[in-house]
Amino acid sequence: MAFGLRKRGPSKFQQAADGSMTLIEHVRELRDRLFRASIALVAGFVVGFVLAQPVFELLAEPYYQINPDEPFVQLGAADGFLLKLKLALWIGLIVASPVWLYQLWAFIAPGLHRHERRYAYFFVGIAAPLFMGGAALAYFVVDKGLSFLLESGVTGVETSLEVTRYISFVTNMILIFGVAFEFPLIVLMLNFVGLASARKLLSWWRVAVFAFFAFSAVVTPTPDPFGMTALALCLSALYFAAVGVAFLNDRRRGRGKEIYAGLDDDEVSPLADDRDPVTAGDRVEASAPIAAPEPVAAPAPIERRYDDMT
Repeated sequence: MAFGLRKRGPSKFQQAADGSMTLIEHVRELRDRLFRASIALVAGFVVGFVLAQPVFELLAEPYYQINPDEPFVQLGAADGFLLKLKLALWIGLIVASPVWLYQLWAFIAPGLHRHERRYAYFFVGIAAPLFMGGAALAYFVVDKGLSFLLESGVTGVETSLEVTRYISFVTNMILIFGVAFEFPLIVLMLNFVGLASARKLLSWWRVAVFAFFAFSAVVTPTPDPFGMTALALCLSALYFAAVGVAFLNDRRRGRGKEIYAGLDDDEVSPLADDRDPVTAGDRVEASAPIAAPEPVAAPAPIERRYDDMT
């Protein structure tokens, strides 16, 4: 008896890429990947439940530095436990992000072209450090601006913050700053897909800088100019860095050398006058008239006998 290795068939990834999977198989694959992502989230939630206390102390450090003798206020009996569950969920999402992001990518990637997958790797590789940078800046702004908020009131009394509202304030700041730092990826996406050239993006720098300062003035918690300026300057620097990458991408693709690249949108393009001269053609002689057709004689009437009617 001869023994041999069994030949494996194509994987689900290969079947999805070549379109050989049926609709039911796609639904089953989605179910399996959602199940795996859910298992990873549950495991991350368990880890987050263990790490909730140190994370809470890290987020509460700016307040403890200002009021070391004034603890937080808890209004509800279950607020502390619910806050721990909320922190555990956030930590679980971060801890399990490699697993559920991979499951999402494995389900979407077979429908993308090779260059689209390469761009996706590039954008995801940049998105995570940018979000972490925005989160670090948000923590810095909260650390420096919280004292201004607590000491600039008109009541003159010592302030004790409610714990759930304080943690929501800090986490919202981290989320807003992290998402704001993803704006350069939108700029690069517009350039990579060919919707905006690097020169066009550079011509928008005044509008972009004004929008950054206006956005920073709205989202920063303190009315002092330091936090607003720090966020606006970081966003402006990231915008100009993205424009620099766009210039490199345009040079690599040969953009800007087209025939109409140096013309404005409302400028008339020059036309080369390389037309061939048109001369009169040869004279066409009239042909002989066509003779009219001879008339066709009408058919003779049919003679009928009187007995044909019977």
